[in-house]
Amino acid sequence: MSALENFDQVLEQYHLAIGEFMKGNPEPAKEMFSHRDDVTLANPRGVVAHGWRQVAQAMERAASSRREGEIVGFEVVQKKVTSEIAYVVELERMRGKFGGREEIAPYDLRATMIFRPEGATWKVVHRHADQIQATETSA
Repeated sequence: MSALENFDQVLEQYHLAIGEFMKGNPEPAKEMFSHRDDVTLANPRGVVAHGWRQVAQAMERAASSRREGEIVGFEVVQKKVTSEIAYVVELERMRGKFGGREEIAPYDLRATMIFRPEGATWKVVHRHADQIQATETSA
């Protein structure tokens, strides 16, 4: 299997893990990340975590505020895979309940992820995501 085919399977697995994350379960997403000291995460809450311990804690905190979430869809804007590194830029469209709120709200992100091979699979070594805010323009 080529690196690209393998990466496509890993990316699909990551998308499924994000679905679990939106239900409040960070464990599948945490398994997709490198557990090394150089892993980084910049999440939409403004947290910048460095090293596996900080990244894991940030993921657990963020997931704890989500429930009954679901994936609406992913749009890959750009993807590049080599034998040593891969990256993906995508739009992530989700919805769920946040904090103590009972209404289901949309949650759309722009995300960039960098992966590297570790052992027999690809692991996320950096993720940066920002919430997409609708803007209103006046004529």
